[in-house]
Amino acid sequence: MTDVLRPILEISVIIPGILLAYLPAKAFLKQKPLSLLMWLAPLLVGFCLICGIICYVLKISTAILMSITIILCIIIYIHSLRVSHWKSLSVALAVCAVFACVNSLSRAINALITTEFGSWFSIHGGLVYNLICWIFVLLAWYPATHAARTLVEDENMAETWYIFWILPLIFIGLNLFMIPRYEGTLYQGRILQGYIVISLVLLAVLALFYAMFLVVATNLNKNARLQQENQFLAMQQMRYDNLRNAIEETRHARHDMRHHFNQLTALAEKEEWEIIKQYLLKASGNIPKLDMRFSENRAADSVIGYYCELAERENIPFVVQVDLPDKLPVDEMDLCLVLSNLLENALEGSMKIERSKRYIKINAYIHSERLLLILIENAFDGEVREKNGVFRSSKRKGNGIGIQSIRRIAEKGGGDSSFTYNNGIFTAKVMLRGN
Repeated sequence: MTDVLRPILEISVIIPGILLAYLPAKAFLKQKPLSLLMWLAPLLVGFCLICGIICYVLKISTAILMSITIILCIIIYIHSLRVSHWKSLSVALAVCAVFACVNSLSRAINALITTEFGSWFSIHGGLVYNLICWIFVLLAWYPATHAARTLVEDENMAETWYIFWILPLIFIGLNLFMIPRYEGTLYQGRILQGYIVISLVLLAVLALFYAMFLVVATNLNKNARLQQENQFLAMQQMRYDNLRNAIEETRHARHDMRHHFNQLTALAEKEEWEIIKQYLLKASGNIPKLDMRFSENRAADSVIGYYCELAERENIPFVVQVDLPDKLPVDEMDLCLVLSNLLENALEGSMKIERSKRYIKINAYIHSERLLLILIENAFDGEVREKNGVFRSSKRKGNGIGIQSIRRIAEKGGGDSSFTYNNGIFTAKVMLRGN
C-alpha cells in the first residue's frame, strides 16, 4: 500500500506552490487569510489524495491529473484576489515555472538515490521532492514578501506585465521538453550528470530573468509615478496661479470700492437714478469671481479646479456638487487619480459634440463615513469603442488606460466602478472604500 504514496507525494507539491504564489499578493485577498486557509487547505489536500489514489488505481501517469489540478488552482488563485488578472496570472505562471525547474532537479536527485526505476519518483524521491519545494519556499519567502510584493502592490501597470507571462511559459516548455521519454534513460551516468547541470542552469537563468524583470518593472512604475506627480504639480500650479490672480483682482476691487462709493454718493445727491443704475450695471461686471473653492479638501479642489478652468476656456458648462471634508477615509492620491482620469475623459468627450449640447457634471460626497462616492456625467457623440466590457482608447490603438486605472484603484480597496452610456450621456460611477 505504500506505493499509493508515490503519486500523492508527487501531486502534493501544489501546496507549497500556491503558498508561494499568495505571498506577494497577501494585501489583495478578497477575504481574511485565516478564512481562506480554512477552506483552501482541505480542498488542496483532498485534491492531492483523490488524484493520487486515482493514478495508483488506474496505473496512469500523474501528468494529466497534475495539469488539471494546476489549472484549477490558478483559477482559484486569480478569483481570490482583488488585483488585475494580468498580474495574478503572471505571478501564478512565474511560480509554475520555478516549480517546473525544481521538478526537473528533483527527478534527477531521485535517479541518484534509487537504483530502481518504473516511475519518475520513488517514495524517498517524492519526499525529497516535497522537501526541496518547501526549502525553496522558505528561501523565496523574503523576496516574495518584499521586492515582489512591492511590485504587485504598485498601482501602475507597467508594460512588462503584459508580456511577462511569455517568460514563464518558455521555461515551463523547456523543462517539459527535457523530460526523457523513458525513465531508465536518466540512470545512465553522463545523461544524469548533464540533466542535473541543465536543471540547475535553467533554475539560475530563470532567477536572473526574474531579477531583471523586477528592476525593469520597478523603474517603469517609478517613471509612471513621476509623471503622475508632475501632472498633479501642474494642476497645483494652475490652481495657485488662479488663486493668486483672484487675490490680486480682489485687492484692486477693494481699492476701487471707495471711489465707487464716492461716485454713487455724488450721483445719489443729484438724484440721477438712471445714471446710478447704469453705473452699477457696469461696475458689477468688473467684480472678480471668487468661486474658487469647491469643498474642504484642497487636493480634490486642485484637480477639479484645473479641469474647471479647461472647461471654461472651451465654453463647456461645468456643474460641481462636491461635499468632501479635509480628512478623507481614502487615499488622496487615489482620489486625485480617479478624478483626473474621469474629468479628462469627460472633457475629451464633450469636445467632440456641438457647443450647445456640451456639459460636465460632477458629484462627490462621503457616505457612511467609509465610502467616497463619485458621479460624473457628460454629453458625448454617442460613439463608444467597447469590447467585452473593456473600453478602447480613442487616442491610440489598444485599450483605454484611464478607465482601467480607475477600476484597479476602486477594486484595490474593495470598492467598485461602473460606466454606462445612453442617449448621448456618458455616466461614470465610482465607489472608493476607506479603511
